[in-house]
Amino acid sequence: MPKAVLIAAEEDLLSRGFSRRQLGKIASVFAAGAALPFYNEAAFAQRYVRGQISDDAVRINQNENPLGPCPEALEAINRVARFGGRYSPHNEAGELVKTAAAMEGVKPEYITAYAGSSDPLQRVVCAFCSPSRGFVMADPGYESGAQTAKFIGAKAIHVPLRADHSHDVQAMVKADPNAGVIYICNPNNPTGTLTSRSDIEWVIANKPKGSILLLDEAYWHFTTLAKSGVDLVAADKDIIVLRTFSKVYGMAGLRAGLAIGRPDLLEKLRPYGPGFTPITGTAAATASLKVPDLVPNRRKINADIRSNVFEFLDKKGYKFTKSESNAFMIDVRRPNTEVIQAMAKENVLIGRPWPVWPTWVRISVGTQAEMDRFKIAFSKVMA
Repeated sequence: MPKAVLIAAEEDLLSRGFSRRQLGKIASVFAAGAALPFYNEAAFAQRYVRGQISDDAVRINQNENPLGPCPEALEAINRVARFGGRYSPHNEAGELVKTAAAMEGVKPEYITAYAGSSDPLQRVVCAFCSPSRGFVMADPGYESGAQTAKFIGAKAIHVPLRADHSHDVQAMVKADPNAGVIYICNPNNPTGTLTSRSDIEWVIANKPKGSILLLDEAYWHFTTLAKSGVDLVAADKDIIVLRTFSKVYGMAGLRAGLAIGRPDLLEKLRPYGPGFTPITGTAAATASLKVPDLVPNRRKINADIRSNVFEFLDKKGYKFTKSESNAFMIDVRRPNTEVIQAMAKENVLIGRPWPVWPTWVRISVGTQAEMDRFKIAFSKVMA
């Protein structure tokens, strides 16, 4: 990275109230990457997995897609893998951005490719939060941004979800009148529930001056009931939208994602890491976008399996969140860690817990066969 960019970033951080010690922590966020405990979903879930995992375990604890990459993505990986000795032999990241921009209706300069969406999430925190400008999120919600904020010395404020499990946007904006980032995951992780478009527009209209709305659309492809925020990006609003190929596209281990925002906002993210994208994941992402029926087909598969599990839980009398994604939460009416550990003994990995909901556990939607095994194990454990 050019020295001038690094110097400018350091001056910006100092002007926002960071100490030089905190600058070192910010640098370590991206130097260490996945080694940091708040990096991504896999790192969170690993904390609750004890011992060796058997090959036949049901893994419904990390919001992965068991269908994996589509055939077209696998073919793209096979074609490009032999060029792995080069960083970007065919401008793979540029092709991904070009393809995504055409599909989303924005100019290519409004999109940056990343190795997943956790990387740009953390960059947003470093770029827009500070000791005086906090990070505001829902509770329960995806914790990576909040833990990054705490690590670098910024406030992380958790605001309870509403009774319908949507984001309480009025309370979130009120929680920090000088917030740097207001984070909404829609559908939400871990509940899978939706926040209305009118609420998202309300945040844009009423958020603190100089802040941004970070709209995480990791699970957006699983629902037809939520409108994307990309049109707000195209209208040059103070918003960055995150997308990942880890969920509906089944590429969690291949690492590909996008940040979509105004060019001046995306430019603020650039100093906080190398921005390298692996050519295999990037090529697979581009190929996946070009498969017209991939998302609707996988959306239906997920919804059918999810509905089947919901019918089972209804008959058993358990309360659960009305999810629109590939994960949902169940109230097990006792300490959630007990149930997580008991299910692991049945070779079914579930979880993880959120402290604010101590009797609820999150379940990822697997294949029908995996969810049938879940139902058997769950009935045994809860009995």
